[in-house]
Amino acid sequence: MLVIITFFLCHWFLSLFFHSFFLHRFASHQMYTTSKNWERTFYFTTWLVQGSSYLVPRAYGVMHRMHHVYSDTEKDPHSPHFFKDVYQMMHHTIVIFRGFLTGKDLPEAQFTQEYLPVWDKLDKLGHHVATRIFFGLLYTAFYFYFAPNYWWFLLLPIHFLMGPIQGAVVNWCGHKYGYSNYDNGDHSKNTTPFGVILMGELFQNNHHFAKDDANFAKKWYEFDMTYQVMKGLHFIGIIKLKPLIIPIAQ
Repeated sequence: MLVIITFFLCHWFLSLFFHSFFLHRFASHQMYTTSKNWERTFYFTTWLVQGSSYLVPRAYGVMHRMHHVYSDTEKDPHSPHFFKDVYQMMHHTIVIFRGFLTGKDLPEAQFTQEYLPVWDKLDKLGHHVATRIFFGLLYTAFYFYFAPNYWWFLLLPIHFLMGPIQGAVVNWCGHKYGYSNYDNGDHSKNTTPFGVILMGELFQNNHHFAKDDANFAKKWYEFDMTYQVMKGLHFIGIIKLKPLIIPIAQ
């Protein structure tokens, strides 16, 4: 049982960290700079830990930039205020995501002007259905070998869809439940002052107030775990956090 719990928690937090650190704070917002070798390392690790639920960075970055510009309007790729449940919201998001990848629906130029990380060969491999199935089989084999009974297999769908599930929780809860420190003209909320389970991603109100600030925590009682790791990486020279430009609170 301990092996399964450890595996689940490692998969959850590693996937979440690279989701937040690389896909969100780098691919979408360029909150830090790093060398090309380290960028490729983070890129590869993001694919490795997300596995069957890999989110292609360039498509993620474009959609997230759209989310900020059109926050909680009908053009927002994932606002919870236009769908009756989280499943409809995420289906809408997936359609847009796939449209960008296939070229069927090209994004507006304003969302591709800033740098977007691209690694075509890895994206082709990671996004391929065979690769996703392979990772799913690996997770399942691990559970067959270590799970004490079949009830634990109920965790497997979370492993299969880890990235989208984490994104769905943030986009749904972060724009419906919690408190607001700032009036951003949208429905963004800070769902909880404890940024552990989602590693700071549920400070959506703070983030929408200062979208380029790598630290999503703004009050003394708020804690952004991802940012704390980023400060450590900055200290040892792996990344360089960009200077903060804080907007004036409304």
